Amino acid sequence: MTIGSVETQFFSLNHPFELESGESLEQLTLAYETYGCLNGDASNAILLFHALTGSQHAAGRNAAVAGVDDLWTSDCYEGWWDSFIGPGAALDTEQYFIICVNYLGSCYGSTGPRSPDPQTGQPYGSRFPSITAWDVVHSQLKLLDHLKIDRLHGVVGGSLGGMLSLLLATRCPERVKYVIPLATGPATTVLQRILNLEQIVAIRNDPHFQGGDFYGGEPPNQGVTLARIIAHKTFVSLSVLEGRARKDVVTERIGNFYELSNPIESYMLHQGRKFAQRFDANSYLRIVDLWQRYSLGTEAETFVGCVGQEYLVFSIDSDVCFYPEEQLAIVQALEQAGLPVTYITVHSAKGHDSFLLEPELYAPYIRFVLRGNVTA
Repeated sequence: MTIGSVETQFFSLNHPFELESGESLEQLTLAYETYGCLNGDASNAILLFHALTGSQHAAGRNAAVAGVDDLWTSDCYEGWWDSFIGPGAALDTEQYFIICVNYLGSCYGSTGPRSPDPQTGQPYGSRFPSITAWDVVHSQLKLLDHLKIDRLHGVVGGSLGGMLSLLLATRCPERVKYVIPLATGPATTVLQRILNLEQIVAIRNDPHFQGGDFYGGEPPNQGVTLARIIAHKTFVSLSVLEGRARKDVVTERIGNFYELSNPIESYMLHQGRKFAQRFDANSYLRIVDLWQRYSLGTEAETFVGCVGQEYLVFSIDSDVCFYPEEQLAIVQALEQAGLPVTYITVHSAKGHDSFLLEPELYAPYIRFVLRGNVTA
């Protein structure tokens, strides 16, 4: 049994939202979806953080989101964690009320660079302020307050979403009981900084980028395509990439002299172009920027205020986006702080994206821990 059709909901804050930088947004809207029912004392809520370019649409089918228009392509229709959410699933909708929110600064209905600036009525574009990981978490706490949820049963997130789940847990420990980060890290690594910088330069060097004020004209799709190619190789293992690539080569010249000569090239270019159709360049830059500036720390002191929380940390042995050593550092800090933690290494050939694709490798542990059975 799975979740059927769902609709995105919208929450608007009725006063300015102050950012960590000291700037503020005059208007704040968050796009979100919920699955399951909130119980009488609001004690069964689970907040799910999506990954870098994900959305609020985690489960079921949603063919349209108001205000998103052409970015909501067919790739967005099915929930990105659909096989993990539903009756009897890892996040069991018969027991829990699951909330997933599109990040502040993103492009799927939450306030971001594509949104109209109240001062001009035109898209913010380059004028949209920088945001931090805490700004994203803080904005979602405003939604929880609106829903009258004081304490979450759990917070779950993979990849960049796992970083945000840890930030919420450590800055607001009184607001969550179970913390489940998957394939994530405690800080931005040197390799991630380099890869992210390459993507930033790729987008900003596209002549159509226009400093971020490209709305109403040609979008910087070539830059976004290249950015996705740079990133995509870290999401999926090389063996899976090779298996997914078609055996035939799409004949195409890149510039004046180079012609595609291998199925991998055709596949990566296709993936990059598909992504450029569904994601906003300015939103991508804002979210990559908050990733560049994220640092939680791996000292026991980081978790000193988290008494009463319990953790389930997942590694993927083939992950080259967030290497297993990063999750081990989190676990060691938790152990030094004396907090209950279960550490699971998933053996998968699919690389980083395993946490999106293989529910059978994660669901038993998630169900077990959320029911209160954490091994100290």
